[in-house]
Amino acid sequence: MSATEQTTRMDSCPVTGHEVDLSATTLKDPTILARPNEFYWTMRHQDPVHYDAGLDMWLVSRYEDLQTVLADPITFSVEKGYAEQYAKGYIEEFKEILERDGGGFFPDAIMTDPPYHTRIRKLMEGAFTAHRVKQLEPEIAKVVAGLVDKFADKGAADGVQDFAVPMTIQIICAQLGLDDYDAASIQRWSLAVTAQIGRMQDREQMRENARVICELQNYLIAQIRDREAKPRDDMLSDLVHARTTDEDNPTLTFKEVVSLARALLIAGNETTATALGNLLYILATRPELARELYDNVDDERYVTRFVEEVLRLEPPVRGLSRMTTREVELGGAVLPKGAHMLNLYASGNDDETVFECPRKFDLQRPNIGRHVAFGGGAHRCVGLALARMEVKVAAREFVKRIKDIALDIPVEEIRYLPTVATRSIERLPLTFAKR
Repeated sequence: MSATEQTTRMDSCPVTGHEVDLSATTLKDPTILARPNEFYWTMRHQDPVHYDAGLDMWLVSRYEDLQTVLADPITFSVEKGYAEQYAKGYIEEFKEILERDGGGFFPDAIMTDPPYHTRIRKLMEGAFTAHRVKQLEPEIAKVVAGLVDKFADKGAADGVQDFAVPMTIQIICAQLGLDDYDAASIQRWSLAVTAQIGRMQDREQMRENARVICELQNYLIAQIRDREAKPRDDMLSDLVHARTTDEDNPTLTFKEVVSLARALLIAGNETTATALGNLLYILATRPELARELYDNVDDERYVTRFVEEVLRLEPPVRGLSRMTTREVELGGAVLPKGAHMLNLYASGNDDETVFECPRKFDLQRPNIGRHVAFGGGAHRCVGLALARMEVKVAAREFVKRIKDIALDIPVEEIRYLPTVATRSIERLPLTFAKR
């Protein structure tokens, strides 16, 4: 059945629309990055493991194939794929700048392969205990209330710049114990780090982003040195003083701590801010869902399922890279050793063979929790419990205070950050009324 035929199948099941010409299309195209679902649909049906010449990457689009990749971190290496993606085309110059001006080049320790990754993950998980995350709920609610109160009477605000970004920065900085942070700097740092895996920067942009990352690393190094001498009750101290039963490597090295602190600060705000922007987009464009959420705002199960469906329908992470360590068949394609891949989690969440009527917001899905918004396998997002908590509390507290949420611009004018890694709304002008 063609995509066009599917469009007329039934009004109750919104579908992607028309198929695209894969031979003439690349995910690097800003129009595809902004509205990719037809591209995803066509790949899943015509060429599920598709070579994108514009990116020079193999795009994995089907849920089933994503599961195969996620279950085998040895054949499909995160470490090699991430290294190939990072600062693509400029890595040596990027390293030189960081070594010279940023305290060193610190590879992302969490983006590695087992068995090294297993040790890193175990040490890192101490910062995300269930007890710590559960304790955060009242604090997150207070942050949301404080931000909303600043603009509730104005009747208009930017959902990303006035809410999502400052909320996630405030929360992750509080958890890391960063009391003297500048929110504007952290947003600049986040964009600079994310750009390294976005495949869209030119050399001048890389050089500027490297300079910004030097600022970030110098700031974190000073904080880490302070925690070495004077531990506190915060995530940064947890990393500095984390220990395992591994007799050979019981603690994290200084380079590992810098790498993980950087990952926590950036991933802990940037991807969650993207998720919050997507949440507000759905509330603004689907007023019936906003009303239904408000009517059930005290129903913990309902709000939890609401958030899971938001994460499935509009996942913050579009895709992350891997690389084959041997020749392997996947989805009908034979990939050579060294094939650079992009796991399209957003496409997997849209796979109609797993999620019936995938473009429909459906809280009654029996498999609502099977989405891959947080990846899976050994590399499933370590901070997923905190991210879920933030989105859930934000959804609940926002609609308690704000009603009649609507976009202040046409949907077609929404712009997204130029990156293949996430689908992040740049600005989200909203109008609303205070409850």
